Amino acid sequence: MQFKHVTLDFDGPVAILKLDHQEVMNAVSMDMLGGLGEALDAIDDKRDEVRCVVLTGAGRAFCTGANLQGRNNQKPGKSNAGQSLEIGFHPFLRRLRRLHCPIVSAVNGPAAGAGMSFALMGDMIVCARSSYFLQAFRRIGLVPDCGSTWLLPRMIGKARSVELSLMGERLPAEKALEWGLVNRVHDDAVLMEEAMKLAHELANGPTIALSLIRKLYWDSPENSFEEQLNLEYESQRIAGAAEDFKEGVTAFLEKRPAKFKGK
Repeated sequence: MQFKHVTLDFDGPVAILKLDHQEVMNAVSMDMLGGLGEALDAIDDKRDEVRCVVLTGAGRAFCTGANLQGRNNQKPGKSNAGQSLEIGFHPFLRRLRRLHCPIVSAVNGPAAGAGMSFALMGDMIVCARSSYFLQAFRRIGLVPDCGSTWLLPRMIGKARSVELSLMGERLPAEKALEWGLVNRVHDDAVLMEEAMKLAHELANGPTIALSLIRKLYWDSPENSFEEQLNLEYESQRIAGAAEDFKEGVTAFLEKRPAKFKGK
């Protein structure tokens, strides 16, 4: 399926959502954000079938941030650099957070600015060895956005987050793995193969439980200990009522692999 600067394909229960504007290394425009919204609508229409989403980029880049073409024509004091965030970027990020199934980010090249935040929305983040991350905002006189000042300190701590933002230096994939920002690094040639293996492993899992695990970890930084205990209780109640829980217990007792259906 083709949308504006976005491609959506399906491989069984896995949806592959690809940023696809290679002429600008997948820089994000309002048109692309519209395409991403339509693609997420299509995924939502198939929510009973789609049990994992792979987010990646076409060509040489994952995403090089916001498309700045035409921005230099704006008069000082007249532009509103934050407007596109609230009407375009933020709704997409919120929808990724609320997605009904796990997300695997397959970072195939530069992930800069907003593109870095897009990548970090993945529950599992796998990178090509040649890829890198970049908080590029200071290079154009802006501040980090798209949730990066919320995500980064929680993933790698304040000191490293501030350094990335103030200095605007590249963070290579291998260093990102060392810092705990990403999960795995693969040779470029096998990145998508490995990402798809991981996605299918997740897609064949207990989808209801996996979606609840996503929510638990997303909500954890904002909750008190007591609130998190209550959320775990409520999540366990829902997971325990699912067919997959019965199948998991039965398979364990029968000493066989479970055959989860995502129900």
